[in-house]
Amino acid sequence: MNTHFPVAIIGGGLGGLTAARVLHVHGIQAAVFDLEASAEARTQGGMLDIHEDSGQQALRAAGLHDDFLKIVHPGGQALRLLGPDGTVHVAEEDDATGGRPEVDRGDLRDLLLNSLPDGTVHWGRKATGARPLDGGRHEVSFADGTTLTTDLLVGADGAWSRIRPLLSEAVPGYTGISFVETDLFDADSRHPRSAAVIGGGFFLSLGGRSGFLAHRETDGSLHVYTALKAAEDWLDTVDFRDGDAAKAAVLAHFEGWHEDLRALVVDADTITPRRVHALPVGHRWDRVPGVTLLGDAAHLMSPFAGEGANLAMLDGAELGQAIAAHPGDTEAALTTYENALFPRSEASAAESAASLNTMFGDDGLEKMTAFFTTAPARG
Repeated sequence: MNTHFPVAIIGGGLGGLTAARVLHVHGIQAAVFDLEASAEARTQGGMLDIHEDSGQQALRAAGLHDDFLKIVHPGGQALRLLGPDGTVHVAEEDDATGGRPEVDRGDLRDLLLNSLPDGTVHWGRKATGARPLDGGRHEVSFADGTTLTTDLLVGADGAWSRIRPLLSEAVPGYTGISFVETDLFDADSRHPRSAAVIGGGFFLSLGGRSGFLAHRETDGSLHVYTALKAAEDWLDTVDFRDGDAAKAAVLAHFEGWHEDLRALVVDADTITPRRVHALPVGHRWDRVPGVTLLGDAAHLMSPFAGEGANLAMLDGAELGQAIAAHPGDTEAALTTYENALFPRSEASAAESAASLNTMFGDDGLEKMTAFFTTAPARG
């Protein structure tokens, strides 16, 4: 079956959904294709701090900012920074004056999904490739054997985008940092020690080129990213099917750390490995008719500047606005969009790479303590 869509967005993450929503606000219909079987196929998880000058700007363009404020996590802007010995170096409470309120990723995704007309998102459609046709049109192939054609193809399909090769030969590279993610469920009752250590918002502990990053989730769980500098193949040497063995392998990198910090791994209810990849800083492409990228497909970066989701949403909003502002002239719209996208994403990617080097350098704890105690208020 071959179906034609004037605007096809590949990827139903925050960026793709924001683009579809902003287009809808302007009376332009878009179709979104996502590999998940349904909206409920998996837990989205993770807390996001939504920045005033990017993510919140996108939500205003989408007409959803007031609804966003209703799902903000109270207390989520609190911050704690500890050393490996458990010493508290920074402790900030959430006084509700910061410009980066925390929200559950799943709640934010639901807000965007529910703002779209029924049938906008086509589930269970995993893109496997795309090829150019005539006149700026493209054909996209899916794992289920179906194809579509489109006048405007938007690659919002993440780090390993199947649309990116139409524009760029760049592929993500390993940053030198590996994560082992853990969850501690029902923290206040089952893991009170860890709940007290992490506090009500964002938690960070650094030392020896390793560390723990964590959030308290809205469901009362703790989500922890154990980060360490390691060879790209190190995760392959650990059998993550054996939880106890995996925990032991991770904890070997944290000998001498305070037991309250090691407990974030010892007491974990889940354990999942993940390498951290990034595209080259300054990734861009020449204008190719009828196709563009947004979010991680365009500018995958490490998470250490907190910009990924925010930029994806801003990309989606600005793409939608550019299309609306240039009716009938897709190339003018894409040129306008990309002229703003490239310098913005380059600056954020450079900041993210610098933050990675700072946090996981020899004096990461000292530098981050100075950052949080001497920098202007975050917002």
